[in-house]
Amino acid sequence: MYRFLLLALLPLLALGQPTASRPTYCNPLDLDYGYTPFERFATAGRHRTTADPMIVPFKGTYYLFSTNQKGYWHSADLGSWQFEARSFLKPENTVLDDLCAPAVCAVGDTLLVIGSTQKADFALWMSTDPLHNKWSKAVDPFPLAAWDPDIFLDDDGRLYLYYGSSNEYPLYGVQLSRKTLKPIGQPVPLFKLNDAQFGWQRFGEYLDNTFLPPFMEGASMTKHGGKYYLQYGAPGTEFSSYADGVQVAEHPLGPFVPQAHNPVSYKPGGFARGAGHGNTFQDKWGNYWHVSTMIITVKNNFERRLGLWPAGFDQEGTLYCNTAFGDYPHYLPTGPADHLQSQFTGWMLLNYQRPVQVSSTLGGYLPNYAADENIKTYWSAATANPGEYIQTDLGSVCTVRAVQVNYADQDVNPAFLGKQAGLYHQYQLLHSLDGKTWQVLVDKSQNRRDVPHDYVALPAPVRTRYLKLVNKHMPTGKFAISDLRVFGLGSGPMPAVVREFVVLRTATDKRSAWLKWVPVDGATGYNIYTGLGPDKLYSCMQVQGANEYTFKGMDKDRPYYFTIEAFNENGISARTPVQRAE
Repeated sequence: MYRFLLLALLPLLALGQPTASRPTYCNPLDLDYGYTPFERFATAGRHRTTADPMIVPFKGTYYLFSTNQKGYWHSADLGSWQFEARSFLKPENTVLDDLCAPAVCAVGDTLLVIGSTQKADFALWMSTDPLHNKWSKAVDPFPLAAWDPDIFLDDDGRLYLYYGSSNEYPLYGVQLSRKTLKPIGQPVPLFKLNDAQFGWQRFGEYLDNTFLPPFMEGASMTKHGGKYYLQYGAPGTEFSSYADGVQVAEHPLGPFVPQAHNPVSYKPGGFARGAGHGNTFQDKWGNYWHVSTMIITVKNNFERRLGLWPAGFDQEGTLYCNTAFGDYPHYLPTGPADHLQSQFTGWMLLNYQRPVQVSSTLGGYLPNYAADENIKTYWSAATANPGEYIQTDLGSVCTVRAVQVNYADQDVNPAFLGKQAGLYHQYQLLHSLDGKTWQVLVDKSQNRRDVPHDYVALPAPVRTRYLKLVNKHMPTGKFAISDLRVFGLGSGPMPAVVREFVVLRTATDKRSAWLKWVPVDGATGYNIYTGLGPDKLYSCMQVQGANEYTFKGMDKDRPYYFTIEAFNENGISARTPVQRAE
């Protein structure tokens, strides 16, 4: 009960803490994402995309590599990222996806990088100074063709390669020679998916497995407590259920056994969804984090973004990842932390489905799409002209702590294929108590950065009701916003505890359960927590606009535990008593 009360008080505790005292971030990560390099993927419109991230700490700096970016990012704090343009292809490589699903590994004073390839024609690149973009070829060509590779250095000095991306074949692993990087022996098949046993592996947006076997991809190895945790993405990158699972072994090449708690990273609800194909790493203080792929998949199945989640290992060695309120502001690391405790700031979304006014509208890209908590929909102005605006009414005077401006790709320059240099957004965000007299809240009118998901934590809380986002400059296309999201604390009551929460697990298919509850007055959404013990509720599903949910992600042979909480702009209710579902 004390834990429930503490969770309910999180927003109040955060309100009393100065914003500047702890840095924050908000998913999806605000990176200058490149555009798809493939003409055939852009027939519905040019759009930004990346996926399959890996973050590797190296010499005091974090390095982020991901698909199709023709370069990489680096950061000192996991919050502010700088891009370094660099092609890792040789002149004779004819593929367009420069570093698709790259493998990155720190070996002593050297960082190694290679992308996915279906034939042994890629070079393995090395750098002792990636901060200044200095690279050379370590091996050319790398002697093994591998898609979705991961290079892992064991603490005994041995090097391993893991790879695989298929709905037919397993993941593979092989030891590499430290001198030649050639395989030592034949690659070992490690494991395949088993969606008949594990519901979360079923193919389809609703885990309905209608017509295709699920895909397994994105191998990533983490060693902890003397055990080997091989992570993988499933069941398909275009689905909200995209997640990372893990199997555990005593030896780097197995045999592997599925961890009881799976999937590890799972985010099927909320504004931005999906948490698959990524990697787990430690920050400067030893805290674990997981970075993974989030989905949009509107203009193309491979329209995607990146997300960062607190992660860790519990006392029993279970790898977990905390995605609750995963696209709300979270604290960045400033020292050692217990990631079993939430890193959520407690700043609530203030303008969900609130009234919106706009300067103009293009066709069916309606104003309310900018306040519907759905990254797949967006409002577009008729032009990209300076002065186009969108205004939101919070409904009452609230305490505003942060804003996130999520731009959408509408009528992007047809020449934009691949990474584009020199892009930038400019805007002003105004606020008002009465909707008549306006003051500048955020001034980005001189900004020269490309900020497709611009997140701004205010230096101090501001009491206000109306906010107006005014366009100054777009890098391309129309002035289009998937959501203007305002965070802080409202002026009303928190929602009551959910009543009559019922969990019905089907007898015919124990991978699934139906959950239902009485709607809570004033609630804007609900978080359902589930796991394999009453104190191990590591997975979270966010639900908005409904008072029922079908959960299809269970291991059919294990009991599961459930609880639910309600939330709104004023805070979070206490959770219901934990229920066991056999």
